[in-house]
Amino acid sequence: MKIGKPFSELTSKEAYFLVIQNHKSYSDFNTLGLYRSLLENTHLTISELLEVRAQCHEQFEKTFEFLQLKDPRTYMGVVTLGLDLNQSEKQALWEQVRDNQQKILKEKKLGHRNFGTYSRHECGLPYCTLDGLMVRQNSVLTRSGICFQSDENKDEKVEKSIRLKKEQRSFKQNRNSTDQDFY
Repeated sequence: MKIGKPFSELTSKEAYFLVIQNHKSYSDFNTLGLYRSLLENTHLTISELLEVRAQCHEQFEKTFEFLQLKDPRTYMGVVTLGLDLNQSEKQALWEQVRDNQQKILKEKKLGHRNFGTYSRHECGLPYCTLDGLMVRQNSVLTRSGICFQSDENKDEKVEKSIRLKKEQRSFKQNRNSTDQDFY
């Protein structure tokens, strides 16, 4: 059985509840699409959307928590649905999401960070031919990736080795010039 139309076109909270309760019988059911539709739906009021969000959280709690890693912008939009936050509160929530991402990665023992929105090229330019292209982790084409303060800076190591080589060369040159003056 198929739903037949996007979630954002559902016009009543009862339709959402019906789809959520029978989600296993739909072959085209998508939890990420369900949560994104809460942000895109213009047919429902904020109070109705909050009720639908509560119902979604009851059914898909683990999926919603993994959404922090898979699509953090959608996660933040759903969490802050109906709230008017200032910049410092938003920043605190983003820091909390970053901490939760690190916990989830450590808990699941995943060897990579190439998930959801982080695995696609999204530069935001409407004329970009690479828009939506799947890319490797830490590729030049990725705009941003999941990074934590505890991560090693690989560029810093390369720069340090180059600097040490230069210092060693100059030390040897200075040493040779002073040895020649001595003799």
